[in-house]
Amino acid sequence: MESHGFGRPNINLTRREVLAAGAPRIASAAPSGQLTYGVHVALTPNWLDPAETQGIITPFMVLYALHDAMVKPMPGKAEAPCLAESWTASADGLTYDFVIRKEAKFHNGEPVTAEDVKFSYERYRGTSHDLMKGNVASIETPDPQHVRFKLKKPWPDFLNFYSNASGAGWIVPKKYVEKVGDEAFKQAPIGAGPYKFVSFTPGVELVLEAFEGYWRKPPSVKRLVMKVIPDEATRLAALKHGEVDIAYSIRGELAEELEKTPGLALKPVVLQAPNWLYFPEQWDPKSPWHDLRVRQAANLAIDREGMSQALFLGYCKITNSIIPYTFDFYWQPPAAAYDPGKAKKLMAEAGFANGFDAGLLYCDSSYANMAEISANNLGEIGIRTKLEPIERAGFFAGYASKKYTKGIIQGASGAFGNAATRLAAFVVKDGAFAYGSYPDIDALYPQQADELDHEKRASMLAKMQQLVHDKSIYAPIWQLGFLNGVGPRVGEAGFGQIPGFAYTAPFEDLTIKS
Repeated sequence: MESHGFGRPNINLTRREVLAAGAPRIASAAPSGQLTYGVHVALTPNWLDPAETQGIITPFMVLYALHDAMVKPMPGKAEAPCLAESWTASADGLTYDFVIRKEAKFHNGEPVTAEDVKFSYERYRGTSHDLMKGNVASIETPDPQHVRFKLKKPWPDFLNFYSNASGAGWIVPKKYVEKVGDEAFKQAPIGAGPYKFVSFTPGVELVLEAFEGYWRKPPSVKRLVMKVIPDEATRLAALKHGEVDIAYSIRGELAEELEKTPGLALKPVVLQAPNWLYFPEQWDPKSPWHDLRVRQAANLAIDREGMSQALFLGYCKITNSIIPYTFDFYWQPPAAAYDPGKAKKLMAEAGFANGFDAGLLYCDSSYANMAEISANNLGEIGIRTKLEPIERAGFFAGYASKKYTKGIIQGASGAFGNAATRLAAFVVKDGAFAYGSYPDIDALYPQQADELDHEKRASMLAKMQQLVHDKSIYAPIWQLGFLNGVGPRVGEAGFGQIPGFAYTAPFEDLTIKS
């Protein structure tokens, strides 16, 4: 199956197709040395288990090292054969057959088998759980190397969801998980990725060591240490002093300082991660947010360009959409405008000439600096709000459990997928992060999901995105320009190798300068 650009599904499933096996394994020198990361968010045990993935990209920062998937995004290929060396789709689009690599092993030396693949799929309980369970009729394991997925009806997005928009295709060892249980698995996970688990102190650091039996190739760096350093200035200081080799998320004046520091390199990556403001009260007739003009005013109040310059040296891409522009079926909305004068006029027309108290603005604490600027922008047109920063894992757990029903939510997602997978999570009725929905959009979702004609499907998805824009369900801010720092010891840092991906990967390709 050829890939149609990053994060895009294979559309043409009408002919039987076979994907050739990946490149043969190359012998190389024994792993040596250590790379240390300064990580911007507190690492949580849930991110060590692919069954828990929440429709955000952060867990993949760790998953790409510790675990492996049947099929996953890799350099140059959105759906690269990994633990699966090949797969075929039946002409009627109802059956997918996967062949597992003979050389694929878990860190405990056990082979990866069809039973593990089936087990991993069935225990997946992340964001796309209901959607996937609703479409898959059965999973058969004819022998240890073969897995067959049977669908209830043709589902053009099956491979997209299985390979990259969920954690369902990331494989864990059945016998081990059953022996120790889910909670103990997170304390001492065994995966099939390029690095094996050594130790983890939640919120402090994760230590990993090269797995020399990794099928693709043994990693060249022996040990990886991911240290949690929530404060940005402290992360930069650690990078300057050589205490860390790679520092995630260095912004604003600190990024300028990094650029001027000899031996350090700024690595910007434009992520498939739109950021936005969301108005969960818009479905409440008593709330000011119920009035479309108020939501339109909020959209006009945000100075996106000024914020990008101030915080991200202008690296963010302003698209005015909550869907990444690189995704298949993306529809380009009209350009975002910054017009506080027009915003105030709309507020007055809606009966809020003196503004209103909007309550709390919930945000991931590592992006509180963005939320602060948005709060000031909104304040200028009379929408008064108070910042409520929450550590990332807790913030997304609250967001997904529909805890933030009042106020404003500053959200984001860098997860893999296409326009349909994003709409499923963030717009459509019962979506993991949808606090309400609109019947005209909901009606289009099942129609596009079943549509096998690419053009017809594209026009339905364009219509859905246009309705999201017209109703101002969100105030999209931008696609994040993620700025990172790399120290002098690092050879290949792995930023930007997998297009749109936030973090360093593939880990087995990282090098230390000799």
